[in-house]
Amino acid sequence: MADCVAPRRPGMRTALAIFAAVTVLALGGVWFSQAEDRSGTVADAPKTAAAQRAHPARDTPEAAPETPAPREMPGVRECGVGRPVVEPKIITLNCSNAGVVASDIKWDSFSADGADGSGVVLVSGAAGGGSPASFPARLRLYDVTKVDGMMAFTGIEVSYTGATPHAKAKEVYTIA
Repeated sequence: MADCVAPRRPGMRTALAIFAAVTVLALGGVWFSQAEDRSGTVADAPKTAAAQRAHPARDTPEAAPETPAPREMPGVRECGVGRPVVEPKIITLNCSNAGVVASDIKWDSFSADGADGSGVVLVSGAAGGGSPASFPARLRLYDVTKVDGMMAFTGIEVSYTGATPHAKAKEVYTIA
């Protein structure tokens, strides 16, 4: 008697496993084909002002000197980084440790020549985590300069109207 061997058909589990494997491979291929070279992502990330001076941006064409638009309004760059903000409500005065910040700023005048306003200067507490002290002050922005192709104020004068944090009635900071 001869045994007849009938071909065995794949079961439902086997078919499902093959389908899942093919689907994963197809989706992986689509994902890899749409991926771009990300090797420059870290190099293109925002940097501190010191890092920007030490390592100039790559793949950036040299900008030709251009004259500013007659009505281009200067702003304030946060610690010398990013686009200038016109009439900011907060300005970090000490960028090395962010320990001195002007906040709640209300501008009396804001023009291309300068700006005057008032606010509160917050000085961070002691190293032990003390609460910040606040000092009311008058603020004056000055020295408009073209920085990275954008008009920005590069100096701020702080005149305290009451108590002072450092026993000085007036302080000057470079903010670009």
